[in-house]
Amino acid sequence: MTLLLAGISDDFTGGLELAAMMARDGLRTRMLTLRARPRDLEGLDVAVIALKSRVLPAAQAVRDFTKAAALIGQRGARQIFYKYCATFDSTPRGNIGPCTDYLADHLRADMVGFSPAFPDVRRTVYQGHLFVGDQLMSESPKRFDPLTPMRDSNLVRVLQSQTAHKVGVLRRDDLIAGPDGIAVHLAALKRRHVRYAICDATSNHDLARLAALTVDWPLMTGGSSVAEHYPALWRERGWTGAPKPPIPLPVVGGRMVILAGSCAEQTAAQLGHFGKSHPLLSIDLLQFADGLITFADILQQARANLAKDSIAIAVSATPEAVLAAQKRFGRRGAGRRAEKLLGAIAKELHADGIRRFLVAGGETSGAVLEALRVRSLDISPYRGPGTARAVSSGKDPISFHLKPGKLGAIDMFERVAAGESDQA
Repeated sequence: MTLLLAGISDDFTGGLELAAMMARDGLRTRMLTLRARPRDLEGLDVAVIALKSRVLPAAQAVRDFTKAAALIGQRGARQIFYKYCATFDSTPRGNIGPCTDYLADHLRADMVGFSPAFPDVRRTVYQGHLFVGDQLMSESPKRFDPLTPMRDSNLVRVLQSQTAHKVGVLRRDDLIAGPDGIAVHLAALKRRHVRYAICDATSNHDLARLAALTVDWPLMTGGSSVAEHYPALWRERGWTGAPKPPIPLPVVGGRMVILAGSCAEQTAAQLGHFGKSHPLLSIDLLQFADGLITFADILQQARANLAKDSIAIAVSATPEAVLAAQKRFGRRGAGRRAEKLLGAIAKELHADGIRRFLVAGGETSGAVLEALRVRSLDISPYRGPGTARAVSSGKDPISFHLKPGKLGAIDMFERVAAGESDQA
C-alpha cells in the first residue's frame, strides 16, 4: 500500500512540524533522514524526509531531493509535498525553483502550487505578495536575515528568477469563486503555459479551499499549514479510516542539553531567560578558531555544569559576535562552523549518556541529528507553532525538541528542561 503523503522538508524543524501535524490527525507518521532504510517506511500513512538543504547550492540540494525521491519510491506515495519555510527562504541563487523542477519532472506534474502562507503565525500571501502581519516581508526584519534575506515580497518574481518554467498567481478571488471558477482560472493559466502558481491565502479557510483543490495533484509545495487540511479530505474520500491513537513515545530521563545555533532574536531572548536560572555556555567562534577556547575546554565546562543541572550551549549568541564571525568566515561559512561544532558537542555528550536535546534552528537541528546518526524518529502530536517532541527509533532512544529560531515562548527552554512534554 502506498503512502498517503510523502513529505520532503528542506530542514529538520519544518519536517518535524509537518510530521507532528499528521500525527495529531491520527495518521501513522514518522520523520526520516537520508540514512533511513525502506523498512522504516513500513506501516506508515505518512513519511516526512527531512533534509538539510535550505541554504545549499541548487545542484547539491537537487541531489539530496533525488535521494529522498528514491527512498519514497521504495514504498510509493499518492502525493509528494515539498515543505519549505513560511518566509519562502530563498535568494535569486536559491534552490526552491530547481528542487521543484526536479520533482515536477519526476512526477510529470503539469501544475504545481506554492503556498508558504501560515496565518497562525501571521504569514499570509495576497496578490502573490508575502506578508508578515500587515507588513510586506521585504520591509520586515526578515530583510536582514544573515543567510536568506527577503528583499522582494513578490513571490512570482522570486520564484521566476530560479526556474525556466512560467510562474503565475492563483488569486484569492479565484480561490473563493468555487470549483467552476477555479477550474476556469487554472485552464487560463495552462493556456498561458504557466506550470507554477503562487497561491494566495490570507486565512485558514483559504488554505482549506486550496487543500481541496490540490489534494489530487501529484505534487504540492508550501508550508505545513496547507498540508494539515489534507487528512480530513482523505477521510471524506475513504482513503484512510478513523484516526489512530498516537504512538506513545518513551519517557527519556536525565539532564537536557540545549544547543543553539540560531541567531534569531527570539532564540536569543529564550537563552537569556534560561540563563537566569541554569548554566549557559556561550562560545565565540572567533576565539574558538584562534585557539583561545579549545574543544576540550568546552566539553570540560559542559560536563562540569551537567553534573548539577541541564545546560544551554550557544554559538555566537550576541548580534555583535554573529557579525564578527560572518565578517571573517562569510555568512554560510560561519553557519557551517557553528553547526559542525554543535554537532560534535552533541556526539560527545551523547557518548557520556545524555539522551535529551533541545536544538534551536533548522540548520543546527540537521547538523545535530546527522552527528548522532539518527535514521528515523517517532513524533508527538502537534499542538501549535514552536516545537514538537520526537524520539529516535531503536533500542537506545534519544529525545529531541527541534525549535525554529523565530518561534516558541520565552520560557520554553525551562519548561522543556523541567520534564518530558509533548509540547513546550
